[in-house]
Amino acid sequence: MSIAVLAPGMLTTVQDGGRIGHAAIGVGRAGAMDDVALRMANMLVGNGENAAGLEMTLRGPHLRFDDDVLIAVTGADIEVRCNGEPVPAWRPVAVRAGSQIMFGNMPRGARSYIAVAGGINTPPQLGSRSCDLNAGIGGRPLGTGDVLPVGPTKRDICRALWGNLDTSAVAVTRWSLDPRAWSDADPRTPVRVVAATHFPQLDIASQRALCATDFRIGAESNRVGYRLEGAVLAQREPLELISEGVMPGTVQLPPGGGPIVLMAEAPTCGGYPRVAQVIAVDLPHLAQRRPGATVRFAETSLDDAQTRYLRRERALARIGHIVAERLHE
Repeated sequence: MSIAVLAPGMLTTVQDGGRIGHAAIGVGRAGAMDDVALRMANMLVGNGENAAGLEMTLRGPHLRFDDDVLIAVTGADIEVRCNGEPVPAWRPVAVRAGSQIMFGNMPRGARSYIAVAGGINTPPQLGSRSCDLNAGIGGRPLGTGDVLPVGPTKRDICRALWGNLDTSAVAVTRWSLDPRAWSDADPRTPVRVVAATHFPQLDIASQRALCATDFRIGAESNRVGYRLEGAVLAQREPLELISEGVMPGTVQLPPGGGPIVLMAEAPTCGGYPRVAQVIAVDLPHLAQRRPGATVRFAETSLDDAQTRYLRRERALARIGHIVAERLHE
């Protein structure tokens, strides 16, 4: 089973749950920018949550499926058509062999995901199929003419969706997931942060400005980090730091005073002051904002961040259980 790439889109990469456990040798996690969207797409096709799918940025690819396949599209709103027929998102969709799917622009949000039953089966490197563009690990962005292998599936859900007489190119379930709680690219929604080690080193005006200013995501932002423009933050006095551990969501302050939020391809260590940490449940929402979008931070506590994370994980576990039951009806 395979997928042929007829056109790659703006930036389409293979991503999974990330390359875990190699920070000690300087290899970051990478993986999906909006990991919740990919996890939910995988749920909808019966994959493990961390199976490899495709991350599409701003504009999607043109693909041909060489076998009958079950897919699901989640994340940012995106125009999707199969042989000219509209394809709905956030639900399982059976696609006939030989069909072509064209992904268009994203009128809202920055990243969409497509999961395929069986998962994208490219060779893993260091335990992950994720494409880390900055480190040059796990392949490269899709190009015209690429062929992506797909892993085997345990059950032919496509046949159940089509029935015996249906000859349409696609068939969809009568049910779907509600994306509103999971895909928020609204710049008016604050991004919650916890004060980090060097927050007290900011001068008083900068401490206030961090959560009272509308920053703008700069044009040079990418999967490594979002460069924020707007207020210039200043320290009480210059700091001489050795490199220490950082992770996705760490807000660093380089000498120019413009904060950088590290994202999925964050390095494993850095020498800039760490003034804040974006909480885990808000990172996927931040990942859906494109260059030029507004970001406003709101401070919260570590206890609140942990509570929100556990609440989200319980909700995802419930959804995964319900979807699994629906797929086996």
